[in-house]
Amino acid sequence: MSRSFRRLLVAGAAGFIGSNFVRLLRRTHPEIEVTVLDKLTYAGNRDNLAGVDGYRFVEGDVCDASLVDRLAAECDAIVNFAAETHVDRSLMDPYAFIETDVRGTAVLCEAARKHQHEVLLLVSTDEVYGEVREGRSRETDPLRPRSPYSASKAGGEHIAWAYAESFGLPLLVTRGSNTYGPHQYPEKLIPVLITNAIDDMRLPLYNDGSAVRDFLFVEDHCLAIERVLLEAPAGGVYNVGTAAETTGLQVAEAVLDIMGKPRGLIEFVADRPGHDYRYALDISRITALGWEPRVTFAEGLETTVRWYRDHQDWWRPLKSGEYWDYYRRNYRPLVR
Repeated sequence: MSRSFRRLLVAGAAGFIGSNFVRLLRRTHPEIEVTVLDKLTYAGNRDNLAGVDGYRFVEGDVCDASLVDRLAAECDAIVNFAAETHVDRSLMDPYAFIETDVRGTAVLCEAARKHQHEVLLLVSTDEVYGEVREGRSRETDPLRPRSPYSASKAGGEHIAWAYAESFGLPLLVTRGSNTYGPHQYPEKLIPVLITNAIDDMRLPLYNDGSAVRDFLFVEDHCLAIERVLLEAPAGGVYNVGTAAETTGLQVAEAVLDIMGKPRGLIEFVADRPGHDYRYALDISRITALGWEPRVTFAEGLETTVRWYRDHQDWWRPLKSGEYWDYYRRNYRPLVR
């Protein structure tokens, strides 16, 4: 099947993946009128959309039902990136995650139902499956989240599926793996490692750095979301990843090697509570839809290191004040 939209509401599109998605959409489908809704919390940044033309920006909260209703009345479909997304912060302030990721999703579902949208696409995460000690997570597997972040994303999914079952909401869900690339707020692993290395600071890794992730370049992730939005039948869930596995230690070593910095900058710190040590996705469903990752991790990491080197005016103002308060609380000395 194939869909076409005249007007699209993209929630959370001043954030990392959302802003990259809008950039992609303006290139590939300039005929679609895009409205961006973003609260501009600490990780939302208008500069992420610098140089992008042809979209409307509305500053506001997805939990504001009256605002969302007005915007939804003017659109044909919704893509929801709006979320609190960082596991470490969810361990410090779970309520903020429940508010945005669960209640915000419910508000969007109600608006899409009321205005009979053609589709609502919820951008979720592979972390809803919980730790995967062996094998690979399939879309039909039960959700077993183990952090407030992943639990809030799973909660949002359950609300959305309830709307699909109760009201016939045409729902699509993508569950993406760990995404990296330009414009990622420098609290996530890869930008922390890169920006710290630029300044010859220690590169913090939890415990022994052995946690395994599937690192997905942001443009590949956005191409997958676009494919699902335009081509997938309603009611589908799609894992999005590369099926490759990389440890945190391997990432840190690769960053330092690219930058010509000593590996002695790596520092092991106290583990996070309830740390999931492995995520792994079966991506056969989305590859059958015609998508596959184009960028290898080596290529994507080179591109990302270069971007942070060349855009220090973007990230340096973000690593100040509250950022360092969080950083000091989160990365504590390792006691063996």
